Amino acid sequence: MSKVIVVGAGLGGVSVAFELREKLSATVDIEVIHEGNEFNFVPSNPWVALGSRTREQVVLPIAPIFDKHHIGFNSSGVKQIDVEHKRLTLGDGSQKDYDFLVLCSGPKLAFEQIPGAGPEHGYTQSICTVDHAVKAHQAFQRLIDDPGPVLVGALPGASCFGPAYEYVLSLEYELRKRKIRDRVPITFVTPEPYIGHMGLGGVGDSKGLMEHQFREHGIKWVCNAKVTEFKQDKASFEVINDDGSIKSQQQLPYHLAMFLPAFKGSPAIAEVPDLCNPKGFVKTDKYQRALAYPEIYAAGVCVAIAPIEETPVPVGAPKTGLMIESMTSAIVANIQSTLAEQPATTEPTLSALCLADMGNTGMAFLAIPQNPPRNQNWTGSGRWVHWAKIGFEKYFFHKVKNGTSEPVYERVGMRMLGVSRLKPKS
Repeated sequence: MSKVIVVGAGLGGVSVAFELREKLSATVDIEVIHEGNEFNFVPSNPWVALGSRTREQVVLPIAPIFDKHHIGFNSSGVKQIDVEHKRLTLGDGSQKDYDFLVLCSGPKLAFEQIPGAGPEHGYTQSICTVDHAVKAHQAFQRLIDDPGPVLVGALPGASCFGPAYEYVLSLEYELRKRKIRDRVPITFVTPEPYIGHMGLGGVGDSKGLMEHQFREHGIKWVCNAKVTEFKQDKASFEVINDDGSIKSQQQLPYHLAMFLPAFKGSPAIAEVPDLCNPKGFVKTDKYQRALAYPEIYAAGVCVAIAPIEETPVPVGAPKTGLMIESMTSAIVANIQSTLAEQPATTEPTLSALCLADMGNTGMAFLAIPQNPPRNQNWTGSGRWVHWAKIGFEKYFFHKVKNGTSEPVYERVGMRMLGVSRLKPKS
């Protein structure tokens, strides 16, 4: 009997586990190892931070769902990977052997790189996890009681920018609803070379559309910003010239600051010899197999993808839901091929689709493929995006509750612009 172990039960982990169960023989043993007992739909975390969702509305207890679909589950996480013997040591001390290992572990949040950053040991808020979003909502409530300056943005090396744009424009909307917007100056501070870059080199007219949104809603912005320190009520940062020299050093006060961090790989994965790049992200081939270990696959944020371009302040390339979904489906197809003693042939398309809610409106971004030059390069906006994201949340929770491998991002994208998650086989 073959054994497939999936590490991580986020968007990628649940998708690949359900698809493996649907498409592999019942004689193949499938188990998911995760830190904790819950699935969190991370795209809903900005809503939790601003009070339009509760924690309970964006998480699901995942163990009963896996059990119902004959997928094993352990909530203690992975402590060590022994690639020589194909064995995992788990957080509870137990060991698991594998024939195939699928890494969907997500990122480690590198708040420690900037003094004073982060909700646990610093002064800033985050929406990267549901518990961070709950703390961010508490900070939002304090802001309502004591209005003052707000800073939103990302730290040097960040690769996930969409949620910061979503948060700042949704926050602005919530402040207007409460008639206190005039008492809350908002500044967006980002390492991006321009607004709307998003680690993608821009998508369509994302620069023009996002600048229009910021101007229309009175949000100031600072680009090429390298944050150096947060104190309890003040942020320090350098503005960098195109040649890398320091243009200016600035400080801004805040009552609330929400900054997305740089990511790095899980320590247990990063420690495996030859598996990862220096940041701890898994180096893979075009079939999502680890370059050094063909029995190991990886999908999602833990995969090494080079930045699209060099920027004055480093930024990474994001891994959006459609891209993750394309990776997981390719992994399943290639494991099927390997079990049938056939070569791997399935490649993901690695395209980007993002639906960003902005209160009572929103913006959608589509890049096929993610890296330019592109076959499709489109940005749209309107109230329909707000409703589309609400519907998307319900659709994905339906998928998880029912344990299906439905390609949710592809279905949404197909209806918009003919997106496909897999490359056609030659």
